[in-house]
Amino acid sequence: MKTVAMILVALVAIEHCYILWLEMFAWTTRGKKVFKKAMPEELFEKTKGLAANQGLYNGFLAAGLFWSLLICEATWSKNIAVFFLSCVIVAGIYGGLTASKSIFKVQALPAILALIAVLFAF
Repeated sequence: MKTVAMILVALVAIEHCYILWLEMFAWTTRGKKVFKKAMPEELFEKTKGLAANQGLYNGFLAAGLFWSLLICEATWSKNIAVFFLSCVIVAGIYGGLTASKSIFKVQALPAILALIAVLFAF
């Protein structure tokens, strides 16, 4: 079960690396396609800096999740994973309520599954 939990945590971290790339480096190209329903096309260029800032925060989430996988002491590994997964869940719920319901499915749901696996594995 611990292996499954670690894989799920890694997948959530990888997803947040993708979000970092999307928001920091591809906001006006690929970002337009991914978030086309979230806002008018003409706003992507104007919000490039804001999106990059969000991307940076997603990078911090990814870093924390990867860090949890590198910690050898089980209790600390669990605690760090629980904290960062909880942050992802809160962000996903908030995004689902305020921006697009798909954010809940794409961001919060995988983190919820990973959190459940972590809680059962340790």
